[in-house]
Amino acid sequence: MKLLIVAVGQRVPDWAQTAYDDYAKRFPPELKVELKAVKTEPRGSKTLETLYAAERERIEAAIPRGTRIVVLDERGTSLTTKALAQRLQGWQLEGDDVALVIGGPDGLEPAFRQAAHERIRLSDLTLPHAMVRVLLIEQLYRAWSVNAGHPYHRE
Repeated sequence: MKLLIVAVGQRVPDWAQTAYDDYAKRFPPELKVELKAVKTEPRGSKTLETLYAAERERIEAAIPRGTRIVVLDERGTSLTTKALAQRLQGWQLEGDDVALVIGGPDGLEPAFRQAAHERIRLSDLTLPHAMVRVLLIEQLYRAWSVNAGHPYHRE
């Protein structure tokens, strides 16, 4: 199974990339994690609908057909670490690859959000984009560690 993190926005600070890379290398070979950064549409004087459409096109191009799409959305389902571990286990049992999508500065196109298989919420807080990448991969690793009985997650 592969977890594909699709993030709108290409540049993140070095500290965030280092943290992301540290967690990415911890996953076992049977659970591959890949990051695909897609270009943010230049803002200028474009309408929000135009921005959404351009970013949606890039996001969809980054996701292989047949992949389960899970978007990060402030209105999505709030999960505990154990609930995320159960979701991860379910995804693994289904055998489908999963794309977790992080929107750009304006979020994700509403129709794309609604069409996703799942919508989850990472936090009640508004987080910097770079922090979301790190927090997401850390929580995915923690979810995997819960399922593996690894001591990384203690109650």
